[in-house]
Amino acid sequence: MNKPLKIAVYSGAIPSTSFVERLITGLAKKDCQIYLFGYLVSKPRYSKNIYVKGYSANRLFKYFLLLKYSILLFLFKKKDKQKLDAIIKLKYKNKAITKIKYYPVLWHQPDVFHLQWAKSIEDWIWVQEFGIKFIVSLRGTHVTISPITHCAIFEKYLKYFPMVDGFHAVSKAIAGEVEKYGVAREKVTVVYSGLPQLTGNDTDVNVDEKFKIISIGRNHWVKGYHYAIACCKLLKERGFEFEYQIIGAKGSEELEFLIDLNNLHDKVYVTPNKSFDEVQQLIKNADLLVLPSVEEGIANVVLEAMQLGTLVLTTNCGGMEEVIENEINGFIVPIRNSEKMASTIIRIVKLSDNEKNDIVEKAKETIRNQHTSEKR
Repeated sequence: MNKPLKIAVYSGAIPSTSFVERLITGLAKKDCQIYLFGYLVSKPRYSKNIYVKGYSANRLFKYFLLLKYSILLFLFKKKDKQKLDAIIKLKYKNKAITKIKYYPVLWHQPDVFHLQWAKSIEDWIWVQEFGIKFIVSLRGTHVTISPITHCAIFEKYLKYFPMVDGFHAVSKAIAGEVEKYGVAREKVTVVYSGLPQLTGNDTDVNVDEKFKIISIGRNHWVKGYHYAIACCKLLKERGFEFEYQIIGAKGSEELEFLIDLNNLHDKVYVTPNKSFDEVQQLIKNADLLVLPSVEEGIANVVLEAMQLGTLVLTTNCGGMEEVIENEINGFIVPIRNSEKMASTIIRIVKLSDNEKNDIVEKAKETIRNQHTSEKR
């Protein structure tokens, strides 16, 4: 009888992003043993073959972990411990916290180590020294923006990317980024994000006469919110009645200034992060989800809106054209084009109910065919 594959997942925090949480539960269903490493924010409940091996901010707890794994490695894997200690001594100043992070991984010695954030590649490349396959996800600004704005990150990727055993990318557009670093495209597997299937009344919505537009995402220039606000200015000038809410960007001086400058206080609202359930309800209550980004892999929020039956307008950034067919299952406009965004929104409002329903159904079909958890 073959032993189940032992897979380590490191993302920095436990619980992690929705992407990693779906990865964990999906792998567990395939009879793999999953070990989660990282900072323990809270201890979530998982199925029996998912093992949480994180550390917390508690100093006594960290000391206990260090002592525990130091003893275990010394007694049963002494040579491996000496080898890892030599690596730590050569590369790191804070040796204690590094050992707290590394020793548990060495002790449990997974078959595969998965890293979510490419920027941390240098910290974990050592796992290969112990026969562990090293897989890195290619996601978002870590791959598309950071290497352009930080030469040190580009040089890091140039050095370490060719050493990686395999890459996962959320889109074909993101997958192509590895070629900049001398990595063969064949080394990358594109796996689109998967969503759990909806059941029951999950698609029920609250009806409101006002046309509600929503965007969701952190406060970062790459999200293109200033182009969306410029679009709102054009909509207001044309007498279009709407409400636009940006969730997750509260505290941005730039956005608040642009709202004030364009006299959009009664139209545009910037709110803090909300819980997953609150976000899902807000998407369902919206008439349109807008993704005004300059760069993305494939935005999960767009997939969620499509699944929930909310129309989507996105820019043609990153891998979004791999999901949206213009005027078939959603709408696409060029990046940085507020005028086109505004005219498309007005066109969407003028669609008949039958036309809207047809687009919504095709969007749901796209999710069923390409983005359900069962297909990942």
